[in-house]
Amino acid sequence: MNRREFVRLGWATVVGVGAGKLRPAMAEPRALAHAAEPPQHPMAMPPEPKASGSAADFTLRIAPMMVELAPQVTISTIGYNNKVPGPLLRMREGQRVSIDVVNDTDVPENVHWHGLHVPSEVDGAAEEGTPPVPPHGRRRYQFVAKPAGSRWYHSHTAAMMDLHRGTYTGQFGFLMIDSAHDPGRYEQEVFLALRDWEPYLTTMDSDEPVADPSDPMPEKPATPDTRPNGLEVGAPLYSINDKMLGAGEPLRVQAGQRVLMRLLNASASQIHRLALPAHKFQVVALDGNPVPSPQSVGVIEIAPGERVDAIVEMNQPGVWILGELRDAARTSGMGIIVEYANQHQQRPTWLPRPNPRWDYTIFGTSAPHPPPDQTIDMVFEKVPGGPHGINHWLVNGKEYPHEREFVLRQGNRYRLVYHNRSDDSHPLHMHRHTFELVELNGKPTAGIQKDTAIVPAFGRAAVDLVADQPGPTLFHCHIKQHMDFGFMALFRYA
Repeated sequence: MNRREFVRLGWATVVGVGAGKLRPAMAEPRALAHAAEPPQHPMAMPPEPKASGSAADFTLRIAPMMVELAPQVTISTIGYNNKVPGPLLRMREGQRVSIDVVNDTDVPENVHWHGLHVPSEVDGAAEEGTPPVPPHGRRRYQFVAKPAGSRWYHSHTAAMMDLHRGTYTGQFGFLMIDSAHDPGRYEQEVFLALRDWEPYLTTMDSDEPVADPSDPMPEKPATPDTRPNGLEVGAPLYSINDKMLGAGEPLRVQAGQRVLMRLLNASASQIHRLALPAHKFQVVALDGNPVPSPQSVGVIEIAPGERVDAIVEMNQPGVWILGELRDAARTSGMGIIVEYANQHQQRPTWLPRPNPRWDYTIFGTSAPHPPPDQTIDMVFEKVPGGPHGINHWLVNGKEYPHEREFVLRQGNRYRLVYHNRSDDSHPLHMHRHTFELVELNGKPTAGIQKDTAIVPAFGRAAVDLVADQPGPTLFHCHIKQHMDFGFMALFRYA
């Protein structure tokens, strides 16, 4: 039995999620008396107040901390303000914001403002020239909050073989930029971050979804690569926010409510698929950007770095589990109880669901695209590390850096064509910019604006990018191990 199985099975005896129900060993969820207004819930995440005695709007303190994921399951990590996720940073679109970051650790740190259009010197990436926050020092970040929508912040420090640094730690939090145009057609707003914990190197598959035989694979080579795969990063424990399934307060709702769920995959390595049995998610925004064609889906797929905003109509009274489709991840903590008011059911219900193909394009339109000024092809390949080594990753035949290979001219429109010639799916992130999805595996779409997008195994995608944010711009896979071992490129402006 490997480490992951040992820890997972040990925890399963405590929370006991199995056969579609929670075992009686878990504390029964408390019923909520009906009220005209829902009570404030920890997942509502009140915004962090202004720092006392400081001109900064917010203060983040990086320091070691303990996280009690569940009774008898406490881990040590590094976080912001002794919270996981860190404090919600909520601001208005167009507001000039200052954030003091205090580093109480012995190593330099970087904080990346993911999804924001900010100058490269404050974006939080060393590759772009952002100065780090020195050990036992501080740094002030100042920028104009834009664009509106669900953003987030996280460590952007290289980890390499140290699985206790960077995004393997608890250094992440929500950043919400409010727009005056938000119609607010919901009664409750909750912030839910998906997370895996205690990462370790393993020769086992890191939960890459099994490919559907009918999936198009336009980049699959005629001759397969038979070299043995290298070590990957696995995890034995999971949580939504800071609690494993059954350990924290339930998400309390009332019949008839519309609940806006702001979902974030803050994992360093895994794509997750979420379902809430008997309910549908009406997806209204991807990566914080409203979609042109909101659609209701039964399952949400969300990769590291991505955000999905979805409204759920609470029309099935009971006590349910919002959780991962994979039994192994859900029984290891990836879930939360959803409890309707005045329900006295003893055991939350989980109903297995099929694993439908996630398709960004259903949220788009068929509008034509302006022709690009230039097309840039980007080919991604894996160099297998073998049983005792680490896989390395190539972009157009080489690892990072790519000195002046990708040069943009301000104001031009570029079509980036991603050729994924590997058997892994990759969430690809472009710093400081928003791009429009144009095509996925031959299926055209328009109007979907993102900053991180999954390109499936052996798949192909095309995105349009307007060069409107001068300065060095980092591009990378948001799976931490891939990024650290070559899967990055730096775009420069002419």
